[in-house]
Amino acid sequence: MRPYHRLPRPDRVSLRWKIAALAAATACLVAAAVGVLVHLWTASDIRGRAQMRAFNGVYSAVDTYRRTGALADGAALDPAGLPGVLREPADDKRHTAYDGRTEDNVGPSVWGAQRVAGPGSPVLAVQVNMSPELHDLRRLDMSMAVASLVSLAAAVPLAAYGAGLLGRRLRRVSETAGRISAGDLDARTGPTKGGDEVAEIAATVDLMADSLGRRLRTERRFTADVAHELRTPVGGLLAATDLLPAGETEDLVRSRVRDLRGLVEDLLEISRLDAGAEHPVRAHVPLGAVVREAVARTGFEASVTVAGARDTAAARRAEAGGTAEPDGPGESAEPDGPGETVETDPRRLERIVGNLVVNAHRHGDAPVEVTVEGRTVVVRDHGPGFPPDLLLEGPRRFHTGAAERGSGHGLGLTIALGQARVLGAELRLDNAPDGGAVATLRLPPS
Repeated sequence: MRPYHRLPRPDRVSLRWKIAALAAATACLVAAAVGVLVHLWTASDIRGRAQMRAFNGVYSAVDTYRRTGALADGAALDPAGLPGVLREPADDKRHTAYDGRTEDNVGPSVWGAQRVAGPGSPVLAVQVNMSPELHDLRRLDMSMAVASLVSLAAAVPLAAYGAGLLGRRLRRVSETAGRISAGDLDARTGPTKGGDEVAEIAATVDLMADSLGRRLRTERRFTADVAHELRTPVGGLLAATDLLPAGETEDLVRSRVRDLRGLVEDLLEISRLDAGAEHPVRAHVPLGAVVREAVARTGFEASVTVAGARDTAAARRAEAGGTAEPDGPGESAEPDGPGETVETDPRRLERIVGNLVVNAHRHGDAPVEVTVEGRTVVVRDHGPGFPPDLLLEGPRRFHTGAAERGSGHGLGLTIALGQARVLGAELRLDNAPDGGAVATLRLPPS
């Protein structure tokens, strides 16, 4: 099962903060819209009331002037600041006009004017100053701004908290889907609260996992059943080859039957690994010696270098007065160098190393080098290296390096990865910078 790694936080922006930013932007837009509307409505109301006061003030002042000949407070005849539109009215009716000038400590105002006695008579005018009301408007604007900031300060944490609840539910679904994609078919999100779209997504992911698990279990049972049923007739075929007369035909048939038996055994091994039926039998063994034995069993040539053994051989040659370098290219370490003692299953370890060495010879080029250092075993060849799709997706079953069967590495790497998981070890596949495939096996600490 491949490990599931969540995306690192610097590479993404949390949904929580996206929703909080959206809530903040919405609150700012609402506050700005409400503030503008309130400002415009209040300013219009102030101006309307000022016009009404100016209109009524002219009415009262003209009536007083006509009855008594005296000017009421705030009224004047043809004042110097009277707007031009009121200085020569077209009729004898009352009129008002807005004056935005600010002079003599008088802010924007509204003038009301009317001729006192028909055409040619003086114009009586009353000025209504709007400065107090406009000051109240500025105070209202300030209060609206403060209220908007307070509302924004309260809305953002609430939005972040609500988005955090939603984000945790989505993250739970995402982690479950990631575990399923990594091979954990027992991962489930389970029931989620809310009964909304997130709960629907979680239920759908669980249903997908159930369906996928049923299909994979069916395929694994089929593979195991086929391999088990083939085991008996293949064994019979191998026994029957002993009855053939010696010769080229007998050798060819025996070789093919042995290959077929090896394939059946590999299928059975894979089915057991998939079913989780394999369990290690651990023992304390010298890692270098086990690796040498595994390489020798393959029947292929490969140089084995054990880091501790190399140092010992060099030291002994130096003490003997000889050269500190190996005598020839075939000498890389003492033959009996055991290497570090580890607690592992030696049979499974031999299976992993043997498969890696066989794979290096079949799909790479010589020389094949096996290096043991500490608890790490590295198998390297000098061929074209692993294909990019294998490094990205891992080995695929029943794909060999033959051109007519596509690119791949058969069952050997699949079994090696499965056995490494049983041992709790890490098997990493990579390509060397100067060419060649590199398989690195790291055993867990004892």
